[in-house]
Amino acid sequence: MPQWDDRPLVGRDEELARLLAAVDRAGQGRGAAVLLAGDAGVGKTRLLDELAARATARGVRVLTGHCVDLGDVGLPYLPFVDLLRPVTGDPADGAARALPAGLLAGPVPGGDGAPAGEAADLGGPLRHPGARARLDDGRLQLFESVAGLLTGLAAEAPVLAVLEDVHWADRSSRDLLRYLLARLGDAPVALVVSYRSDDLHRRHPLRPLLAELVRVPGVERVELGPLPDAAVGELVRGLAAGVADTTVEDVVARAEGNAFYAEELLAAGLAGQELPLALTDLLLTRVEQLGEAAQRVLRVAAVAGRQVRHDLLAAVAGPDAAELDAALVEAVHRHLLVVSPDGRYRFRHALLREAVLADLLPGERVRLHAAIAGWLAGSPAAGTAAERAHHARGSHDLPGAFSASLEAATEACEVGAPAEQLQHLEAALELWGAVPDAAERAGRGHAELLLDTAAAARTAGEPHRAVALMRAALELLGTAGDPVLRARLHYRLAQTLARVEDQAAAQRESAAAMALVPADPPSAVRTWAAATHARTSYDVGRREEGDAAAAEALAAADALGLDSAWADTAVSLARVGGVEDLPVVTARLEEALARARRSGDTDVEMRVLFNLAVVPYDTGDVDTARRWVDTGLARAAELGVEWSFYATELRHLGVATRYVAGDWDGSLVLAEGLARVPAMAGHVRAAGLLVLVGRGDAAVGERLARARGLADRMEAHVLLRIATAGAEADAAAWAGDADAAVAAVRTAVRHVQALWGDDRLAVVRLTATALAAVGDAAAEARLRGDDAALAGRLAEGEELAATARDAIRDHLRAFGPFGVEAAAWQARVEAERARVAGRADVGLWRAAVDAFGYGHVYEQARSRWRLAEALLAGDDRAAAAGELRAAVAVAGRLGAVPLREAVVALARRARLPLEAAGRVVAPDAVFTPRESEVLGLLARGRTNRQIGAELYISEKTASVHVSNILAKLGAGSRTEAVAVAAARGLLPAARG
Repeated sequence: MPQWDDRPLVGRDEELARLLAAVDRAGQGRGAAVLLAGDAGVGKTRLLDELAARATARGVRVLTGHCVDLGDVGLPYLPFVDLLRPVTGDPADGAARALPAGLLAGPVPGGDGAPAGEAADLGGPLRHPGARARLDDGRLQLFESVAGLLTGLAAEAPVLAVLEDVHWADRSSRDLLRYLLARLGDAPVALVVSYRSDDLHRRHPLRPLLAELVRVPGVERVELGPLPDAAVGELVRGLAAGVADTTVEDVVARAEGNAFYAEELLAAGLAGQELPLALTDLLLTRVEQLGEAAQRVLRVAAVAGRQVRHDLLAAVAGPDAAELDAALVEAVHRHLLVVSPDGRYRFRHALLREAVLADLLPGERVRLHAAIAGWLAGSPAAGTAAERAHHARGSHDLPGAFSASLEAATEACEVGAPAEQLQHLEAALELWGAVPDAAERAGRGHAELLLDTAAAARTAGEPHRAVALMRAALELLGTAGDPVLRARLHYRLAQTLARVEDQAAAQRESAAAMALVPADPPSAVRTWAAATHARTSYDVGRREEGDAAAAEALAAADALGLDSAWADTAVSLARVGGVEDLPVVTARLEEALARARRSGDTDVEMRVLFNLAVVPYDTGDVDTARRWVDTGLARAAELGVEWSFYATELRHLGVATRYVAGDWDGSLVLAEGLARVPAMAGHVRAAGLLVLVGRGDAAVGERLARARGLADRMEAHVLLRIATAGAEADAAAWAGDADAAVAAVRTAVRHVQALWGDDRLAVVRLTATALAAVGDAAAEARLRGDDAALAGRLAEGEELAATARDAIRDHLRAFGPFGVEAAAWQARVEAERARVAGRADVGLWRAAVDAFGYGHVYEQARSRWRLAEALLAGDDRAAAAGELRAAVAVAGRLGAVPLREAVVALARRARLPLEAAGRVVAPDAVFTPRESEVLGLLARGRTNRQIGAELYISEKTASVHVSNILAKLGAGSRTEAVAVAAARGLLPAARG
């Protein structure tokens, strides 16, 4: 018989080279990822085996995980448990490396005595509709643990991680895969993922993920097509020396480039059989060559799954130990089963298992499912509840399937797999009517199970499904149902509706919850209903109703000892109430912090810490904001939640406060201090781009491109879009590219307005940045005398100013006054608008300087530069010199090279003494009077003929003067000459 396991790799040199190139990139310290696609049997596994062998020879650590087709079992993270098992060992024996905790056990539930799930629901905010999505279920820490384990291994030696057959992957595994591909770009890890391309029907859940992943930088797709006929012939001859040419030709003709089909055809031909036409018939012919005991083993193994334990086969297959051993030897020797490293048996190819499974009669399949389910029930450590549920359903044991599905949902929740939890709960719901004692088995009523399923749907990122489930529960209960349960359903529904941007419906549902449960005596359900109603009322502008609900929630939470609810409501009340009485607001937030810590609710505690930082920031107290940011980040590190929602926002605020305060080095450290930044926290790193732009860093272009790509992939991540667009527009403005600046800002404004509506003050800063670039372009058009270009820039300026004014108007109408930062940018917009129009308005620029005096060091210096321009236009040279000295000092301290160069250039043009500008040379010391006149006309874009006409000289004489000017300035073109003269302060004053 041919040695299938030693079969040669043929016809795959190009694909293997591309895979090895990815491994080599990992060996050089860079991440790489490959999506390997191909039809079933085309040779993906054989290629990956060869890749693993060669990578190992190069000193690379190889980890492999397999996905398994178990129908509706829903085993969360199965391929990653498989992949990490070699480095973690058996978790029960305390191996040196621990498997990430979330794969083994779930988070410890917190809370303070509220009904189950209440603190988790209200611990996080009813977010702004445009806020970035977050992993409410705690999976972020689990995903970070997996990423950390892989990068830790890669620090010792490069890692090749292979995931096979991801077309069968569960949703949680797909989510983790997405996370790792985005996160491991800077780690020496090569990730190779294989899948069956012929299995991806139009609605296959892997299709949208693949469409997303191919856009991730560093991810490439390799398509494994059919083998060429010559390669198939080489494969056949390599498997069986001396095989007849006629057999080779027959196999090649019928295999159609499929390596597995070729092997099976060869095996049948060598056995002297007539070759069947269909692959399934061919595979079953191979099975039928076995003895009855071996065939029975294969049937049991096919029902059990692609991999099966020896003790399960011994219990279910029926023969005695000696007969079972003989049957297994036969199946393995005939290359139908292979032995895995962990001692389990698996089919050599999934197609083989599928053929055996399809050949089973219905009754036989039911009996085998029942036997396996019974064995698993008696050996709970040998399998999971999800597997028991699968086999119970297959054997038509609906009560057993119901109970096992509920148990499987609990297990999925404990390992941070909300999608699989939802899957199992919905399976139980489907069986409710068919199980007479369903309520007793579930320990809850039908409506309660619907509510729990809705909570899982919300956690799994399916809020619309959660809404439908809760509405179904309310319909089931009717108006005569338990009012307490109905109230819980109504306010949970309100929370979910708020997250799908239906604020009016959310407010109606929270009001319905309030109407069902009396305020006296206080109860946990009424307290959470009031807390929800306060926030939904604030969202629709019903301030008095919200205040009343908040006051009730605070009082009831105080009486009942619901510290988490009190703290969360106190934050809502403090934030919506503004900061007119800052000491009172701060005192309330500090009390909320103490209560949140006492309750043990980490999410609420981080929310309080964030607000303790953002409140002083909004009032312009940057130093206090920085202190609270540092306190919050230290606490997040202590709790191990550095990338939870509010901890991430604290880090983002810390990057901003340091940038504003002029601590640019500290801002960069905070933005990039942690090597692993989750994609959903991309705005933290993007916020640091402003420092790179401000310093004129040569690497900023590449960094901007990466941030832009991430923002395009995560369209709902508004903060990332704002941070990227702000840096992009600022970079374009310094580069003199007004079109790019305006385009970046227009795109961002559309996103922000679509997702944030009236709450879009952030666009004021963006429009001010774009207006600066438009102002420069307008000034250049005036200098050239290009009236058409000037008209276009004037229109752009008015459009941008109107965008800012509309945002301010809408915010004032919907939310009331805003903080000092927005006010400063509002002043900048008006000053830049005047500059676009050609007005050097000293008053507007002085107002901008004063407005940024709250603590924004860089923007105040940049405003001083523009103020100096306006002062020079009014011939107030002394005042201008003072502003330039202040601006250049800040630019030097920050390392703000573009601003420093701009200030120096202005001082030279104005021939003002400035230490950084060096010695100022008068134009008449460089040019003759006539050359100065010609230079002035060059700056206005005149041709030689036009210069001659204006100065009453010949075109040839004008050309001579232009040549002299270029020579004196060392310039290669007329444009460069004007630029050099402007930078050196040698341009003559413009003539009226």
